[in-house]
Amino acid sequence: MTDPRLTPILSIAGLFGLWIVAAALTGDPQVLPQPWGLAAPLVQELRSGELIRHLGATLLRVVWAFGLAMGLGLALGLAMGRLPRLNAWLDPWLVIFLNLPALVLIVLCYLWIGLTETAAILAVTLNKIPNVTTVIREGARALDPQLDAMAHVYRMGRLARLRHIVLPQMAPFITAAARSGVAVIWKIVLVVEFLGRSSGVGFQIHLYFQLFDVAMVLVYALSFICVMLAVEWLLLQPWERRVRRWRSA
Repeated sequence: MTDPRLTPILSIAGLFGLWIVAAALTGDPQVLPQPWGLAAPLVQELRSGELIRHLGATLLRVVWAFGLAMGLGLALGLAMGRLPRLNAWLDPWLVIFLNLPALVLIVLCYLWIGLTETAAILAVTLNKIPNVTTVIREGARALDPQLDAMAHVYRMGRLARLRHIVLPQMAPFITAAARSGVAVIWKIVLVVEFLGRSSGVGFQIHLYFQLFDVAMVLVYALSFICVMLAVEWLLLQPWERRVRRWRSA
């Protein structure tokens, strides 16, 4: 029986196997190069420092947008889940922003604010807040009322109730919002960079798209995918296992 720890490695190996077969069937490295055909351009970009610089720019935008979207979405979702009257007023807004295409918000932010870093981060944040709010709101609605009653009996303050009653129950929902948030935000960041920034992975993909350089597009795309996989495996998944540990205790 396969060791569960090896399963992700074997899965990725299978994906590379499909890539090798597809590249062989294509027979044209200008259309789809073999994985080892990316080694030379990857080393070249690393030596020049361009890859690290653009990866850093994109990662910084992801961190800013993620922090703002999670903070605002958490506060708004908790408020809407706990206060039915507020939810009745804001729910139509939430539905509208959930269905508003990301591209529209990005273009509007650039038109209203300009091709600036503020507009880029704001566009990504506004695109993600509705999703975070929806997940957190459902978690707030699922809170155990008996624990609320116990907190009231023991006259716990608001901060103590939030820390010891609300947040532990909300942990799985916060984790779900964070995981989906990282996955969506970095993709939107690439679109933002593609349309209106002069740095970042999205900008480089736009540049090499214009040059029809498939290899360089893959180098930048796969490089950032590797960074986000590291975030998923080293940070988010361990955190998720930790917050769910009490269920198996």
